[in-house]
Amino acid sequence: MWLYILKRLLLMIPTLFGILLLTFVIIQFVPGGPVEQMVAQLQGRDVGGEGAAAAGAGFQGRQGLDEARIEEIRRLYGFDLPAHERFIQMVGQFLRFDLGQSFFHHQSVWQLIVERLPVSISLGLWTFLISYAISIPLGIAKAVRAGSRFDTATSVLVLVGFAIPGFVLGVALLVIFGGQLQWFPLRGLVSSDWHQLSLGAQIVDYLWHITLPVTASVLGAFAITTMLTKNSLLEEIRKQYVLTARAKGLSERRVLYKHVFRNALIPIVTAFPAAFVGAFFASALLIETLFSLEGLGLLGFESVIRRDFPVVMGTLYFFALIALVTRLISDLCYVWVDPRVRFD
Repeated sequence: MWLYILKRLLLMIPTLFGILLLTFVIIQFVPGGPVEQMVAQLQGRDVGGEGAAAAGAGFQGRQGLDEARIEEIRRLYGFDLPAHERFIQMVGQFLRFDLGQSFFHHQSVWQLIVERLPVSISLGLWTFLISYAISIPLGIAKAVRAGSRFDTATSVLVLVGFAIPGFVLGVALLVIFGGQLQWFPLRGLVSSDWHQLSLGAQIVDYLWHITLPVTASVLGAFAITTMLTKNSLLEEIRKQYVLTARAKGLSERRVLYKHVFRNALIPIVTAFPAAFVGAFFASALLIETLFSLEGLGLLGFESVIRRDFPVVMGTLYFFALIALVTRLISDLCYVWVDPRVRFD
């Protein structure tokens, strides 16, 4: 196993290199980069991606700025170097886990990630816990009552929830419960006076703010885990060892939870690491943007719009590294859960 882990860790290096190289090449052809945006800002024009791109390639909108000032701006952002030198320099920094400095936030990318990470963790952790706490018992109940009205009705409900995009549900929740009824706040993770509240009031205030975002995120997460649990249980129930256990006189509850449940949860347990981390980052962009939550998803989106390339590359490197490590942990879980699996 240790040889397998070493091979997988070594394979992460070319994988990360390929991801960074492909993204870096694409970035070179994106119009409206940081230099163009700074030129547009100095000229009092729109500094967004579209407005800066309107200046044209080669800084056609530089009227009023001399060549020395343009060159100074290029050196400020490191664009005075050829593209291949900038890429090599960036890779060298990433190997030292130095993600560089943001062009527009004027702080390190690591600091930005650390500041935004608690919001993403908060949203993802609640989504993961609630979805699994409901989906697994529901999947078991559906498998035991397969073909019944309960099974049909719950299947319709979870599939309808899966079909509704999270951001569409989020808009509806904001309009109804945040706008019309005014039961919940429209934005933010906590109130502005949160630090002045008592501990109990802080917890209540936090739960009050997180209710709508978590509801919008968690609704579509039920279907996959619920149906996977149900189908895994049904597959195990039909196997010969279950018939043998029943023939020995074991109770249905003992057969279900001691024999069937243990084997049926193998694909679910092995998917825990990926699902746990994926809940933090997957589909968080629209929810964070909609509810004005300062998380990693919103940070990445704003960085793309503002052409903040160090943040774009840094967050991509961070996400890719987490995804690769999570995939390795998921594969190792197969051996831990099912001793019959061998990597050789």
